[in-house]
Amino acid sequence: MFNLLRMDLYRIKRSKSLYVCLGVMLFMMVMVMGMVWLVATPQGQDTALHIGMLSPEDLKDGSSMLEGENTLSMFRQNGMDGGSYSLIFGIWVMLFVCADYQNGFIKNIMALHQNRWNYVGSKVLAAGVVNLFYLLIQFLFLLLLNQLFGIRVPCTGWKDVLFYLSWVWLLTTAFAALIILICVITRSVAAGALAAVFLGTGSLVMPLYGILQQFHLGEWLKYTIYMTMNRGADQYHSLSDLSVYLIGVVFLLLYGGLAGVILRKQDI
Repeated sequence: MFNLLRMDLYRIKRSKSLYVCLGVMLFMMVMVMGMVWLVATPQGQDTALHIGMLSPEDLKDGSSMLEGENTLSMFRQNGMDGGSYSLIFGIWVMLFVCADYQNGFIKNIMALHQNRWNYVGSKVLAAGVVNLFYLLIQFLFLLLLNQLFGIRVPCTGWKDVLFYLSWVWLLTTAFAALIILICVITRSVAAGALAAVFLGTGSLVMPLYGILQQFHLGEWLKYTIYMTMNRGADQYHSLSDLSVYLIGVVFLLLYGGLAGVILRKQDI
């Protein structure tokens, strides 16, 4: 498995999709921080008034936008809670896995590595490495933008940052395992992309939750990856805050295990 992982990481490092998806994430962060600068800082408000983007009434609401904010809460609002990170990361995972099927490379892999569990394990581990890379780069980039734009919300304590990033990494890696499962089942770029869109952004989970709650049957959806990402705690206060780790491990093992079972039964 680790030989496959080394090969995958080498291919990832040389692939364009890794850097394109990262560029999209960082560009979106710049756009969001630019809007915050225009609405919530004195210099930005002057600019927004000058170009007619905001009215004096709008500025009253914008002035209180940053009250109680810190770098971690801004990081969450910049794409983690809304699902844009899962969407882009899921698309990268889909491109990474489906490329093996599109170019026929998977036949060569399976000819050399008879144990198909190694293939799934390599893909999940590679996705976890890229996931960690994306999360760290994004958070450091947010800290930089916080200074460059002059927003300067307070920095979050490193213990809270580590707590949040660790469980978010686990959940988003579990989401990557879900995308891998779908790609293994369908071998389709379109199916993987649709899964990233509808499952990563909550476009399927939230309407379903709203419908089932009418009949008081939607509580179980609170334990899905999307809703857990949105509801998870920023800080550790009690043992109940550690439930995010349990949910992440369960989904990671479930989706990774199913992908391995299905791949073993497929003809390549």
